[in-house]
Amino acid sequence: MKLTSLQRRRLANFKANRRAFWSLWIFGILFLTSLFSEFLANDQPIAVSYRGELYWPMFNTYIETDFGGDFQTAAKYSRNDVQCLIKTGGLESCFDDPDGVYQDALDGEVDGQQLETGWILWAPIPYSFASHDTANIEHALSPPSALHWLGTDDQARDVVARILYGFRTSILFALMVTIPTSIIGIAVGAIQGYFGGLVDLLFQRFTEIWSSVPMLYIIIILSSVITMNFWILTGLIIIFGWGALDGLVRAEFLRARNFEYVRAAKALGVSDRKIMFRHVLPNAMVATLTMLPFVIIGSIGTLTGLDFLGFGLPQSYPSLGELAQQAKAHIGALWLSGSAFVTIVTMTTLLVFIFEGVRDAFDPRKTFS
Repeated sequence: MKLTSLQRRRLANFKANRRAFWSLWIFGILFLTSLFSEFLANDQPIAVSYRGELYWPMFNTYIETDFGGDFQTAAKYSRNDVQCLIKTGGLESCFDDPDGVYQDALDGEVDGQQLETGWILWAPIPYSFASHDTANIEHALSPPSALHWLGTDDQARDVVARILYGFRTSILFALMVTIPTSIIGIAVGAIQGYFGGLVDLLFQRFTEIWSSVPMLYIIIILSSVITMNFWILTGLIIIFGWGALDGLVRAEFLRARNFEYVRAAKALGVSDRKIMFRHVLPNAMVATLTMLPFVIIGSIGTLTGLDFLGFGLPQSYPSLGELAQQAKAHIGALWLSGSAFVTIVTMTTLLVFIFEGVRDAFDPRKTFS
């Protein structure tokens, strides 16, 4: 697709801001990595080869009898006997001495029986965000080690896995909140500023009343009545958070509504909708984009703060706020506070730098050499 001269100028302006350009690359790599968290941190193997057939435990649930076991329950691949059954093709002697039997099976034969050996492909971090590793560590609150690179929390859950999943949850939440709230706020502000008069007066009174509703208290009350989840919390933040850009866009439209090009467009019979969103809105984008990073960071801060207070997502969700809450409860566990601090600061700083570049790209006063 061929870029227009305006698009090329904006792209060049963004690239000219080296801090924003490299922040976008770093953030893109981190976010893309978090999207594949299941392949990087999971207590279920990615793939299993058993008697020449491939199984995909990450996507399907298999029972122990599928691998020669005795129980009609979901296979626990971390158990030595289950691993021995898979790797030796289902030898019954795996139940007696799984480690010894598998060691003998490396030669390809046990008790004169030729083996059809299999294999297990694990994720680099063999723990999910909800995995409780009580078998390999002495205490639930364990410092960094070869097994857990950033240690474990007070429920023996791997901190790296929780950061991976929590980073993804925070970014997706921020995007899903920011996009609709920005659309609603820009639309309402544009209508107020462009038409003015009674329309502006009525909308102003409504937004003043709506913005005075204490969102935090409403969420706290609702969380005690219903079970909060990702979608309910997202919807509540959207309902109460759309006013962040309303006043700014309204001021820009009030300023631009009497410009000569707007009057000329009206005289030529151009519809109000086209004037508002094709001619006036682009001039208001610089001020709008200046505020947008604060909207995104505010969404992340709201989620983190609610989780920190215990009124956000359920405990079953990976959460940076819950990690920060544990760091507060266990002051001596520096790996918890350090992990939470570095993750949150890095995420928000990169977003601010990126939107600085986006603001420069849309600023008509910025040029490149």
